[in-house]
This record gives sequence, structure tokens and C-alpha cells, in this order.
Amino acid sequence: MSDIVIKAEGIGKKYTISHQTKERYATFRESLIRSAKGMVNWKKNNSSSTEDFWALSDLSFEIKRGEAVGVIGRNGAGKSTLLKVISRITEPTKGRLELEGRVASLLEVGTGFHPELTGRENIFLNGAILGMSQWEIKKNFDEIVEFSGVSRFLDTPVKRYSSGMYMRLAFSVAAHLESEILIIDEVLAVGDADFQKKCLAKMEDVSRGEGRTVLFVSHNMSAIQGLCQSCIWLDSGRIHQMGNTHDVIQDYQNIGTRALHTKEWQLDRAPGSNVVRLLKIAIIDQNLNAKYTFEPVEKIGILFEYLVLENGHTIWSGFNLYDAEGRNVFDSHSVTLEYYKKPHMTGMYQVVAWIPAHLLNEGFYSLNVGLFNLLKGEIHCLLKNEIAFSVADNLSYEGVTARGDLVNNSGIVRPLLQWEVLSVNNKVVLLNK
Repeated sequence: MSDIVIKAEGIGKKYTISHQTKERYATFRESLIRSAKGMVNWKKNNSSSTEDFWALSDLSFEIKRGEAVGVIGRNGAGKSTLLKVISRITEPTKGRLELEGRVASLLEVGTGFHPELTGRENIFLNGAILGMSQWEIKKNFDEIVEFSGVSRFLDTPVKRYSSGMYMRLAFSVAAHLESEILIIDEVLAVGDADFQKKCLAKMEDVSRGEGRTVLFVSHNMSAIQGLCQSCIWLDSGRIHQMGNTHDVIQDYQNIGTRALHTKEWQLDRAPGSNVVRLLKIAIIDQNLNAKYTFEPVEKIGILFEYLVLENGHTIWSGFNLYDAEGRNVFDSHSVTLEYYKKPHMTGMYQVVAWIPAHLLNEGFYSLNVGLFNLLKGEIHCLLKNEIAFSVADNLSYEGVTARGDLVNNSGIVRPLLQWEVLSVNNKVVLLNK
């Protein structure tokens, strides 16, 4: 038996996109006249056009039995389309795909669930859709229920389940199918931290313990690195890079974040709402100059520039900071500033959040930024991974740093903490007095 369970040769997937020419608003009388003329000359008046869009182009690769492979790339890169082709949900437009063994896939929350049926009934329904026999479902039933953690609601219609309960039950059914290939798309997007750890542990057991092949799509680089030995980086429907997970992710982070320390928009294209528009977001140094690479001894500024278009709204600025592996380092919001708890007047505003020196470790960092008021449930704009910066120590700084004489410091942060000697040989030492 061959060790190759997935073999793709020149896979391509084409979609046809329709475009409708925009026209000015017409009066009711004009619409009636146009409709009457259109019945006679419909071919002449047809203003629509089509365009071929290749979601996947010339993909060739091989995946071995028992291998866990991560699939990464920006939104629209073709990740989900690739998984749908491998899952046989959609056929490739061209190329050849060979699969060895049964495939279990979890591509969307609750796929294959019927909302009116109970959790118990949906286990049997979803298992049958995935290819399980009645005997196989009954054999794994108790394990599926225990893993999902929804035993208390097993006889409740799933339409009353939360999205997290949906995901737990759907993942549990797919993971317990005795398939040769398990395909998972963003399972960690829903669920609490304990469930996420449970999913990763189960996928690792499926791959390394049971020798089954796992394909895992995620924007969580830490999860990809923890589970997958190899990685495929898709860009615009093509394989940009494939190989060792650590190397691929490092290149992806380096290229994906380089030189994105500033983003600016014209007012008519600026993200936002009819209340406020974000005109600029930038990473700046203490002299207010845009900058990409910082020393650990420097403070780092996150600059927001926005235009308020309507009076009387309380507007917060905020960001989430992520490291190169996709881990959330911390969040910060301008709500801590007393001025930003008050309604804004119309006009231009600039606000800066300062990350103190001696805090972040070396590495690449990206940000999600937004303008909002969570007390009223208002999100005026939210941008993900639009801006980034790096921290690098060139070792030329002669002052005191957290590194000291060490070659490297592990961890997300590298704070310069205050250390004191309290006693030596039971004698009090007052070094800082």
C-alpha cells in the first residue's frame, strides 16, 4: 500500500462571476418604459458581463499517510476552496486528484445538521452523511457525546444550541469517524480555550497516535505550529511555498508584515461609517515618525487619525496585538482616557497609544484596529492584519536591557523588571536605600 494518501496534479478551480452595470435611479414611468422596450430588445439592452475567476491555479502536491499538514494564507487565497475540492464537495475544473481512503471533513459549523432534530438524532444523521455505518456510530456514540460535552442537551433540538455547542458536536462526530483523512477548516474560531485545547489534542492523537492524515486550515499560527509537521502557503490560488512548518510560517510572517507600518485612506474610501471614518493608522516612534523596526529599549506608538462626521457619539479607538504565531499579546482601548468617554464633536482627531519600552520581546507583531463603542454595540470599523511592526535587538545599546548577558530571551514579552537583593547570609542588604 502506498504511503501517499492525497496526490494533486495541476488542480485548478474556476468560477464565473457576473457583473451588472450600475445605472442611475429612474422614475417609475421610466422603469415601465424601459421594461416594455426590454421585452422587445432584451439582447441589445443586456448590460451584464461575466468574468472567469480562478480560485485555484495549477496546484500539485503529495501528502503522506499520518502526516498533519497546515494550510495558511490570507483571506481569499483559496484555502477553503482547496479543502472543498479534496472533500469532493466541488469538482476541480482541471487537473487530477487522487485520494486513498475515506475522508471526514468539518468545513462549516453544523454542516449536515438538521435544526429540528435533536443532538442525538443529528449524531446519527451527520455520521451517515460522513459515511459512518449504523454499527460504527453506535460503537462511538458514547465517546462522541462525552467529547462534545453536550450530553445534558442531547435530546434538545440543535436549533436551540449555541454556535459553540454546534461546533463541539460537529467536530466530535467528524473526529470519531474512522477515516483515513480528516479535514478541518478553522475549528478554533468557535469555542472556549478548553475546547480549543481539546480539539488540538484530538487532532494530534488522530495524526500521530492513529496514523491518520490531517489537513488543518487556520489563521492561528501557534496552533498550526503545534500540530503540523509541514505547511502549505497559498497565495492567490497558487502554492507560494510548501515545506517545514516553522520555515513556511516564518517566511509568511516576514513577508506578510514587512513595510506595513502605515496605512492611509482618502475620505471617500476610508473605512468607517456615517458617524466616523478612519483616515490613517500608523506605527510611530517617540518623535512621531512612522517606523517599522524598533529596539526593545524604544517605546512604540499606535497612531489613529479619524474624522468624526456626526455629533453626539462616544467613539473609542482600540487594537489587538498579535505575535508572529498568531497569539494575542494584549488588547488596549482608549476608553481608559477620560476625554474619550465623552461624546465627540465633528472634526479631525488624532490619538496615540504608547507601548512602553522594555516590554515586547524580539519578533514580528501585527494588529487588528478599530473604532467602536461596545457599550452601545457599535463597531464603526474593524481592520484585521492591516498594519504591523517588528522588534529587533542589534545589541549595540550600552544601557541596561532585559537581555543582559543572555544570548536570547524566550517568551512573548521581555520586561525590564526591578530586581533587589534583600539579604545575604541572613543579613539585610539595603542596596536601594
